[in-house]
Amino acid sequence: MDLGECLKVHDLALRADYEIASKEQDFFFELDAMDHLQSFIADCDRRTEVAKKRLAETQEEISAEVAAKAERVHELNEEIGKLLAKVEQLGAEGNVEESQKVMDEVEKARAKKREAEEVYRNSMPASSFQQQKLRVCEVCSAYLGLHDNDRRLADHFGGKLHLGFIEIREKLEELKRVVAEKQEKRNQERLKRREEREREEREKLRRSRSHSKNPKRSRSREHRRHRSRSMSRERKRRTRSKSREKRHRHRSRSSSRSRSRSHQRSGHSSRDRSRERSRR
Repeated sequence: MDLGECLKVHDLALRADYEIASKEQDFFFELDAMDHLQSFIADCDRRTEVAKKRLAETQEEISAEVAAKAERVHELNEEIGKLLAKVEQLGAEGNVEESQKVMDEVEKARAKKREAEEVYRNSMPASSFQQQKLRVCEVCSAYLGLHDNDRRLADHFGGKLHLGFIEIREKLEELKRVVAEKQEKRNQERLKRREEREREEREKLRRSRSHSKNPKRSRSREHRRHRSRSMSRERKRRTRSKSREKRHRHRSRSSSRSRSRSHQRSGHSSRDRSRERSRR
């Protein structure tokens, strides 16, 4: 197809780097490749449907029986074309024996084709039989004639366009399978993570419910906490009262000592005064 040069970079070194990196991390580029190839196949299928409608409008209508006979001739043409393309490929590879075996199959298919053409010719008028009956190739959307010779059939089924679309369709099916497997794997991992989160949430909910169902434990714990707090407060109060009592005792003792000392001093002073009077 006349698509021009590809704008992508075709480098074997970059491809090797991608293959190595894909082993460590999945970049999921298969989805992009699948979409890219799907665009080719969709365009080919669209052109095939348009060609079929055009042929249905231009060619004469024939009965279902005659159409089945013509379809048989087309099938034999397709078989001969594929076998001839295979013969050319084997000949290029130097496999002469296998090529000769395929040629024998070609001769058998040609004999079947002659018989099918004779049956088709007898079922139609001569004028209608001479008209070229076309068919659209389901693989590459090219036109195939009912009376095409072997060379024309070999060129078509062994051509790059037909073989290229065969390779694209096979690769597309492979990519669909790979993408489906990866999506399934990713969905399973996502489901597993969601189940783990739900399990953790259920465990938290169960713990909270068990805590709420045993109020006695919580009350006893609260009672013990309150009791320990009250005991600590009582100890602090006792220590403070003891310290106050000690300070009070110390003060009373010091005050009594000071009073006794002052009393003794006053007694001494009165004696001295009386002695002084008696002397006088």
